[in-house]
Amino acid sequence: MYHSKITGTGHHVPEAVITNDYLSTLMETSDAWITERTGIRERRWIDPAKDTVANMSAKASRMALKKAGLQPGDIDFIVFATITPDYFFPGSGVLLQRELGIENIGALDIRNACSGFIYALSVADQFIKTGMYKNILVVGAEIQSTAIDVSTRGRNTAVIFADGAGAVVLSRSEQPGVLTTHLHSDGRFAEELYVRDPGSSRPREERQPEQILDTTHFKVVMNGNQVFKHAVVRFLEVIGEALDANQLTTSDMSLLIPHQANLRISQYVQEKLGLSDEKVFNNIQRFGNTTAASIPIAMSEAVEQGRIRENDLICLAAFGSGFTWASALIRW
Repeated sequence: MYHSKITGTGHHVPEAVITNDYLSTLMETSDAWITERTGIRERRWIDPAKDTVANMSAKASRMALKKAGLQPGDIDFIVFATITPDYFFPGSGVLLQRELGIENIGALDIRNACSGFIYALSVADQFIKTGMYKNILVVGAEIQSTAIDVSTRGRNTAVIFADGAGAVVLSRSEQPGVLTTHLHSDGRFAEELYVRDPGSSRPREERQPEQILDTTHFKVVMNGNQVFKHAVVRFLEVIGEALDANQLTTSDMSLLIPHQANLRISQYVQEKLGLSDEKVFNNIQRFGNTTAASIPIAMSEAVEQGRIRENDLICLAAFGSGFTWASALIRW
């Protein structure tokens, strides 16, 4: 059995900074309203003329490869987490492979929304530990801005979701890096946070673009109260599960990097765990909720800011659509 270790991190966000004040020109909202409910002050939206999920993830991946001291040709496999691929099919993994100029390697797409990156990391971890691969690119990337309803009707989701990409290189190591990962789901709540279409279980006439007149079901539907209620419970459970599995406690943790869903959720979890501000990393205030990209973006920023150092114990935790939730405990 081999060990896996994160050897490089990278991220990329679009240039356009979208402030709460700007959103207030599009819908009935205000900076105070958004900040109080989400903690978000600004977010990044793509320029459709130049940004794609594939090229943003390639920029994040090149940054991660540089930090790992590797070239694209050193990568054996790609695990790509997104719910907003550039195409309905094929998946984004092969598009990233093409962007990086890598030939013939496998590419696997993960569709677990906000928990997607940790699911992807867990899959990659197993491939490394069994000896099948040596270096794997694990990526989370999303473009939400072109699908959200930027009107008062859609403001509950429009003010939250944003765009960006994050990547890590996971490599074979003699020393433990990824200690354990923990994955869960509960499909009973699938419709509490989902986008119904384009789904396949429809009459043929409802799947033909020329027949589609009502696009209501192409928008995000979110029961915010239900999501919050379940998130705060599952975050605490899955973080505790990771610590218990390794016979550790919150006092051993150097940094918690939660999925950047809502600052209120992160602050609630922080308070319940008794963690100081120095032990929790949040950047939702500047980037919004980038779904599968939020954890790798935050991890990359934390490394850049010196918040993660060698031998630190890092906990990743996420909750989102599905419902799905997950955690990973990592020795840096």
